[in-house]
Amino acid sequence: MSGGVLAVVLLGALLHATWNLLIKRRANTRLATAGLYSAAGLIAALVLPLVGPPAAASAPYLAASTAAELLYGVLLAATYEVGDLSHAYPLMRGTAPLLVAVGSVVLVREPLKGATVLGVLIVCVGILSLILDARTERRSAVATRLALLNACAIATYTTIDGMGVRVSGNAAGYSLTLFLLIAVPWALYAVRTLRRSEPGTLRREIPWMLLGGACSLGSYGLALWAMTRAPVAAVAAVRESSIAFGVLLGALVLRERVTRARALAAAIILIGVWVVRSGR
Repeated sequence: MSGGVLAVVLLGALLHATWNLLIKRRANTRLATAGLYSAAGLIAALVLPLVGPPAAASAPYLAASTAAELLYGVLLAATYEVGDLSHAYPLMRGTAPLLVAVGSVVLVREPLKGATVLGVLIVCVGILSLILDARTERRSAVATRLALLNACAIATYTTIDGMGVRVSGNAAGYSLTLFLLIAVPWALYAVRTLRRSEPGTLRREIPWMLLGGACSLGSYGLALWAMTRAPVAAVAAVRESSIAFGVLLGALVLRERVTRARALAAAIILIGVWVVRSGR
């Protein structure tokens, strides 16, 4: 993985942690998720004509990824209802690389260098301290189970998209089309929910929805582009540096208590990122 690709993936990681923060800060996390995906879909609809659609060969991947992403969104909202950002976010993002590595070898037939494998494993080791950190708190234990389940959804759509973007012939078009498809059911849910809300609710929610949608779209678009320039598992592992950003945002913005276990996990994950970097 070159330095330029690494920088792009790290920027995407920061954007990803930011839009998760925006969801966690809202009282209704499911409505927040719906609003964010709806805004991302609106932005995608406006930009897609400028870059063109992906090749027809990517259609099955888009369909499968849309289903996995919808499940991810539902689980994400449920997780943030009961768990801290600095706890649940690292678990969701930290477990996925190991699953993606297995998927990329089995499905994509993509050989991995020894350093890349080692880096992916180091990143995943960081989640163990978070699981131990959750054992004594019931809410954290529930959040842990939801987060680990969501990691499976993350690994599923990441592997699917890693294959789909390569046959699309247009990474930007693939990403924008995906967000447009995901937005449709979420937008219907948001409209139905907002109709029952107090007048003025939509007006207050629009600014952060657009910001979150732009962060979400930009984050995944950058990751998909990177997957055309570097191994899928390597990109997925480096992208999980967003865990460090998530822990920092949870502590600085949400004033969450960051335990030694959480801080240790973030440090281990960052070490893993740089091991992956050395295996380019």
